Amino acid sequence: MSGKIVVGYDGSAAGRRALDFALARAKAQGASVLIAHVLEWSPYSFLTPDELEERHVRRKEEMARAESAVIAPMLEKIADSGVEIETVIKYGKIAEKLTEIAKEVGAMQLVVGRDGESSLAARVFGSTAGTLVQIATVPTTIVP
Repeated sequence: MSGKIVVGYDGSAAGRRALDFALARAKAQGASVLIAHVLEWSPYSFLTPDELEERHVRRKEEMARAESAVIAPMLEKIADSGVEIETVIKYGKIAEKLTEIAKEVGAMQLVVGRDGESSLAARVFGSTAGTLVQIATVPTTIVP
């Protein structure tokens, strides 16, 4: 069986567990892995044109930092995994972007990690994993 597994990766221990899980599944199934790093970004429509331009500059800087500080070191660690790997960095609401990415690439599965903390904020506003359970359009695995 071949296909693509999308992994939501944020550089955390939970993200690494999700990545390890996805790599093992991909290797066993002859699939490839797309590692997706999503930077939370909220659109503000009430900013001036100058403020919007400044935000776009900061956005590019943050994406470059994510590439060098999160994605590149992880790719070095998994270079000998035996699995075809791609990466993508996007901005937006994490669960929505991961679902969008999975749909765009025709993924057969989406994998994310869960840190196990049940903070008040997660209970009130919802967690990425909880949101994905509700909106994902492909089978989704949440790795504890």
